Amino acid sequence: MRICLLPLAVLALSSCGSSAGDGAVEVAIIGTPAAMFEDGVRLAPAAQLLRGATHEGLVALDASGQVVPAVAERWIVTDDGLSYIFRLRDSTWPGGEEIEASEVRDQLRRTIARLEGTSLGLDLANIREVRAMTGRVIEVQLNAPMPDFLRLLAQSELGLTRGGSGAGPMAMSRGDGDNGAGSARLSALPPESRGLPARQDWEDVARPIAVRALAADKAVAAFAAGDVDLVLGGSIVDFPEATAAAGPLSRGTIQVDPALGLLGLTVRREAGLLADPSRREALSMAIDRPALIQAFGLGGWRENSWIVPPEAFTAPGYSQDRWAGTSIAKRRQIAAGRIQAWAGAEREPVVRVALPRGKGSDLLLRQLAEAWATIGVTTRRAAPGEAADLELRDVLARYVSPLWYLNQFNCRLGAGLCAPAADALVKQAQATRDPAQREVLLAEAHKALVDSEVYIPLGVPVRWSLVRGTLGNYLPNAFAFHPLFPLSQPTT
Repeated sequence: MRICLLPLAVLALSSCGSSAGDGAVEVAIIGTPAAMFEDGVRLAPAAQLLRGATHEGLVALDASGQVVPAVAERWIVTDDGLSYIFRLRDSTWPGGEEIEASEVRDQLRRTIARLEGTSLGLDLANIREVRAMTGRVIEVQLNAPMPDFLRLLAQSELGLTRGGSGAGPMAMSRGDGDNGAGSARLSALPPESRGLPARQDWEDVARPIAVRALAADKAVAAFAAGDVDLVLGGSIVDFPEATAAAGPLSRGTIQVDPALGLLGLTVRREAGLLADPSRREALSMAIDRPALIQAFGLGGWRENSWIVPPEAFTAPGYSQDRWAGTSIAKRRQIAAGRIQAWAGAEREPVVRVALPRGKGSDLLLRQLAEAWATIGVTTRRAAPGEAADLELRDVLARYVSPLWYLNQFNCRLGAGLCAPAADALVKQAQATRDPAQREVLLAEAHKALVDSEVYIPLGVPVRWSLVRGTLGNYLPNAFAFHPLFPLSQPTT
């Protein structure tokens, strides 16, 4: 069976199910209870969903991935793009006290400081000042324009909190689900506490959300049994579990997001076979990317042989195919020559790859091993705790810009090989106010990263969900972020 990424509703199954439009919406998030309840500024995807439901920031993301008002009811941006002025809603903290601009200012300053050393902190590096103008007006000043600034402010990590409780739009109580799995119950807060007009029937129309963390196979089984209405958080690692949902007991739809981000292999060690950039490129050249994804039965997936996809630039200076249409046979011939020149008769070309556990990982490793065998390289899976040469990187983009991709490889993150020259160019680009010059500098930074061969790109991340046919307000989107609050609201 081959599942097509486009149209987005990739596989319709029988539409009957346990959800009849009333009662709690049952949601399973693939992951562990510990990941779902993480705190701090480095949140797992499951924790981002819960934080987003209970800790709104100035703005938020809706079901389609678009920026919408949250604690701020409206905003203006100055013509030069250097100042964002937000007017806060007349909303309150859970204890009933009014949310004031001075407290929002202080929280944003502290959060930005805590994000130091993270990729999101790098993205926010252009913030010059956060200040309260009046009791309900806050201004964020930038050193240079950031076209994606509002989307960054909508990230779950920038949600507001007081005394461990967030500003809504939902309240959460924790519990223990079946078989000891961590669970939570989310209930929408009254509209008036969120600075919205009061609505007498809000409790009748707002459904609670029951969330539990489950392993992929258990989440799929729960969906097939009709115990959950929605499964979130699927990736290529567990995609074979999603296709198993197409059996006769399944009810609903498999949805695959048209996601943006990075799916590839980070170079962890610059030694042995991987000590030279040309041999690292040889491994990348040998991969037949369309054939790699065919094994998963997933159509419409977008391969990529660059770190930054060309479409991220306004005027890309390179084509979609890094090797200018050279056939896979010719690429492998060139790659094999580089490997053999290094190995000779004395060395065994071996590469160790670190992958998370999962049927998808097993399949991906098998595809890579077959590709690299054609150029004389043996592939081994790194055991837990064993040093790896390459490590799977599977991360969603937070916004659409070359800057996001480049910041993922900043040397300060310590995530693998990096290029200091690229970091210097990115920093220079962030500081310039000329959009054309900024893009030139980002393109130069990308070239420096590519020339350093710090990463082997494969394509876009795979993100899938199982969605009950009766469930409303779920929309696939490019950021594969599916906020929980809209699920509680009537379908509009």
